[in-house]
Amino acid sequence: MNLDWVILNWIQDTLKCGWMDWLMPKITALGDVGTIWIIIGLVMVCTKKYRKNGLVLLASLLVGVLIGNLWLKYLVARSRPCWLNPEVMLLIPNPTDFSFPSGHTLSSTIAATVLWGTDRKFGIPAAILAALIAFSRIYLYVHFPSDVIVAAAIGLLIGKLMSRKFLSDSKKGGRDVNERIE
Repeated sequence: MNLDWVILNWIQDTLKCGWMDWLMPKITALGDVGTIWIIIGLVMVCTKKYRKNGLVLLASLLVGVLIGNLWLKYLVARSRPCWLNPEVMLLIPNPTDFSFPSGHTLSSTIAATVLWGTDRKFGIPAAILAALIAFSRIYLYVHFPSDVIVAAAIGLLIGKLMSRKFLSDSKKGGRDVNERIE
C-alpha cells in the first residue's frame, strides 16, 4: 500500500467525525470552480488600488485552469480514490473528471500566492482558506494527497511567476521608469 492510501485511510479512520463531515463539504464548496477566488478577483478589479492585482489574479486562475484542468488532468488521467474504493460513502457528489491535479487546490494556492504578494492582510486569510480547501479534498476522499501536494506546488509556481511578471516594481536598475534622468 503506498503513502497516498495510508494517509487517506488514516484520515478516514482517525479524523472522521460528525462536525468535520458537516464542515468539510462547505469548505470544499468555496473552491468549486474557483468561485470564491473569482469573486475576490472581480472585487479587486472594481477598486483603483487593487485593479492590476485583481487582473493578475484572474489571469493566473485562467492559466491554472488551462494547465491543470485542461492539460494535466487528461494527460495523467488518474482515477480518484472514491472510484477505486467505492465503499467509502461520499459526503459530496462523485466527481466526474480525473483526480490529478486537484483543481480546488490549484486555484486556491494560485489565489493565496497572488493575494499574499498583494498584501499580507489578504494573503494570510487566503492561505488559511487555501489550506482548508486542499485538506477538504483529501478528507472528502475525492483526491489523493499527492494530487493536492503537486497542485499546491504548481499553484505556487503559477502565482509567483504571474505576480513577478505583471506585478513587479516599476523600477529598473534602481530608478523609477517614470523618473527623469538629468
